[in-house]
Amino acid sequence: MTEPRPLKVFLCHASADKPAVRKLYRYLRSKSMDPWLDAEKLLPGQKWQIEIPKALYNSDAILVFLSRNSITKEGFVQKEIKFALDKAMEMPEDRIFLIPARLEECEVPESLKSYQWVDLFEKNWNRRLMQSLNERAAQLGLTASRPGADETQPPVIVPKFEESPASKPISEPEKTHYRKSHYGSWEAGSVFQRWTSLLSCLLDCKTERV
Repeated sequence: MTEPRPLKVFLCHASADKPAVRKLYRYLRSKSMDPWLDAEKLLPGQKWQIEIPKALYNSDAILVFLSRNSITKEGFVQKEIKFALDKAMEMPEDRIFLIPARLEECEVPESLKSYQWVDLFEKNWNRRLMQSLNERAAQLGLTASRPGADETQPPVIVPKFEESPASKPISEPEKTHYRKSHYGSWEAGSVFQRWTSLLSCLLDCKTERV
């Protein structure tokens, strides 16, 4: 008697959301499912342009992670979403296959609005998600672990990356916020001045070494 295989779930996401998506990967693994995440599944030397579409094609369900990163990002993630939509069109209308999953408050793309989504930033998101994945497993004659009655998962948080001072635009008040000291040198507390001071120091060092 062959052992039932796990449900194969492809995790479609923008690269900036990978830390949050990795938490979902670990959670689904703990539920005896087979999630596909490029950072975990791709082997050194494999061509991702070949392996990712193959994994999409062989998946039983696709989770499309939505955030302000993914809905505005150009590139391969948009190809993945289009491929997922094309494959979903091949499914009977009552089948669960494509599941949009919002990582934060964001606009759902028009092409995905006909699918009910799950908000991963809300409490008990795992129960709603597992209900859908278990329904999909039942449609395929597979079994999937169900969360316990008292099991709760904290909301999935998308990490926020602060801009470094060098990458932030410098306002005009910052550029002109100087005062002349009695030594005749310019002093300021702005980002612009710190960078110009550093450049001046480097030029001085170069002059001394000549």
